[in-house]
Amino acid sequence: MRVVALSMVSILIMAPLGGCFGGEEQVLEDFSVFDSVCSESGGEISNTTWYHYGNATDATKVSDIFNGTSVLVGDNAPICAIGTYYGIGMTTFEPTIGVTSSDNLYMTSWGNGAAGSTAIVRCSGMVGMSNISEYVCEDVYSALLPVANSNDPYVYVDPWTDRIMKFDMHALLGMTVEWSDNEGQSWTGPSVATGWSVQDHQTIASSPYPAAFHQTTWVFCVNGNYPYPVCSASNDGGLTWGPELPGTPSNCESGGLTGHITGSENGNFYRGNRGCDGGEGYSIYRSTNGGITWTEHPLPTENTGTAETWNFEEAQVATDSEDNVHAFWMGFDNMPYYSYSKDEGGTWSDPIMIAPPIGLNGTGFPVVTAGSAGKVALGYLGDSGGDTWNGYLTVITDAFSDMPLLTTVQVNAWGDPLDTSEGCGYNRCGGFGDFNDIVIDQHGRVWFGHAHNVGGEIGIYGTMAIGPTLRDLPLQPLPLGGPETL
Repeated sequence: MRVVALSMVSILIMAPLGGCFGGEEQVLEDFSVFDSVCSESGGEISNTTWYHYGNATDATKVSDIFNGTSVLVGDNAPICAIGTYYGIGMTTFEPTIGVTSSDNLYMTSWGNGAAGSTAIVRCSGMVGMSNISEYVCEDVYSALLPVANSNDPYVYVDPWTDRIMKFDMHALLGMTVEWSDNEGQSWTGPSVATGWSVQDHQTIASSPYPAAFHQTTWVFCVNGNYPYPVCSASNDGGLTWGPELPGTPSNCESGGLTGHITGSENGNFYRGNRGCDGGEGYSIYRSTNGGITWTEHPLPTENTGTAETWNFEEAQVATDSEDNVHAFWMGFDNMPYYSYSKDEGGTWSDPIMIAPPIGLNGTGFPVVTAGSAGKVALGYLGDSGGDTWNGYLTVITDAFSDMPLLTTVQVNAWGDPLDTSEGCGYNRCGGFGDFNDIVIDQHGRVWFGHAHNVGGEIGIYGTMAIGPTLRDLPLQPLPLGGPETL
């Protein structure tokens, strides 16, 4: 087995891990690029880190030569990585997250705000800390008349303006919207964003699509209890909202449960769910006019199929800085699959299965984000055996390579599972709820928002203490977190 890195620039001191996965010890072949990948941090590859290619091919055990040349060069070269997580000190449910340019992280906490409202938990000092004692998490939702707690809390941070938007749905009948432009110190609203449909399973995003009265256009979509999602747009920063319109082409019966919507640098909006024929394939839906109309762009799922689990109608999507589109979904085998498009969803790359080479029994709760061109991160839950559910982050730093290297970390140590209930990753499960979330900060670090159900359904941010960056900046090392942060 691989052993844990012993030290890291004097600030990463790793406690002994409780057990390890697998049985007999394996001897790695002498591939110098991996033998020395963690030498600068004073140790060997962690036993919760894997370097691999698609379809669970262990990169440390096969040749890196493709067409006579090594593929492990440039952006595709391996970088030492270790996973970890940090707790927010409060429970969460269906955690959505955001990060501002002031390096504050935000997460929803169901029912823990004033008068039982949804708390908006701000964690300050986490980005760039040198000791876990340096970060503080607190509820910053301080409205004079707090909006009542909702069944689906949601927070979103506009990457272009830093506006923090808080959405609350009430008994499936309506939605209120509040926002803050000063890191949560004060809040404006609520405005009402209620349409003719049942409000459920919402998702919200912004993009620089031209708006009449604000720097960005905002769009939210909900299930609506119709054969397709319905979507509404705001061109004044959330004060008023347009009518709810179909989030698909006319006569589309995709089902209403949509994955997280995302906005692109070019003003497009994207979201994913079942194809219009309601069959075995997923599609990405694109709007080029601020959420008014949508076109369907089927994903290459002919061989992967779709998962028949709780969130079976969802595919996840993200865009990078050059408007390339990255899609993520679970196949019929409950394994995670990834594909990209360089033409706004017109055509897609052949999908690759991105789980690490450890024999996961199944995966669920997919989320995806992207940074610079071709740099993408995928978060998900995985069962490593015996209903032991862990959190995984897979980073691809050169998705367009002929053989992209995948760096996967388990954010929780062996012996510290996030959940141990049967089928957790396939169903509503504790603090995971219906969905999790993921963002990338301005420094290129990925933050995977989910929950530690065993630890009391506490909200956590999974990340890499050291590892590859999703922007053109090296990552600053962070101290290891873990159970003591819960």
